[in-house]
Amino acid sequence: MPRIDWPGSVRRGWLFLAIATVVIALDQISKLFIRNNLALHDSIPISSHLNIVHWSNTGSAFGLFSNQTFLLSLVAIAGLIVILLFYRYFSESSTLSGPALGMIFGGAAGNLIDRFHLGYVIDFIDVRLWHDTHWPAFNIADSAITIGTIVLAFFLFLTLKKENDHSTKTKS
Repeated sequence: MPRIDWPGSVRRGWLFLAIATVVIALDQISKLFIRNNLALHDSIPISSHLNIVHWSNTGSAFGLFSNQTFLLSLVAIAGLIVILLFYRYFSESSTLSGPALGMIFGGAAGNLIDRFHLGYVIDFIDVRLWHDTHWPAFNIADSAITIGTIVLAFFLFLTLKKENDHSTKTKS
């Protein structure tokens, strides 16, 4: 069977879509599992520094803007639109930008689904840092947003460095 050689933009588009879809699916499946198997505010210790919990977050990151579901939903929708615009701009220039934006998009969409469906976001990963100090509980969507943002920042740094190196060589 002959191999189809898709244009790079089609491959990047499918990769963006596949990553976003996998993030949304993993996020929603894990939250459904938590809702069905763990009572609200219950905890299952996994290790001395990791617990699985069932927590409802009516705010944004770190619980900021609590009980502002409508506002946070509008911001998330605007964010999804901005991510799509960024994707259109960056998709031509790098293989790193598509997956990173796919992770961010999938994570934002996963949490937005919770806001629409439940009125809050389910967080279930609890990390104890030291003694009784814990990182705020988070979920797979939050992790995907964080990892995607780090990868995107790395991509932007490399792109700016390359452009700076190129302009320095051109001036010499």
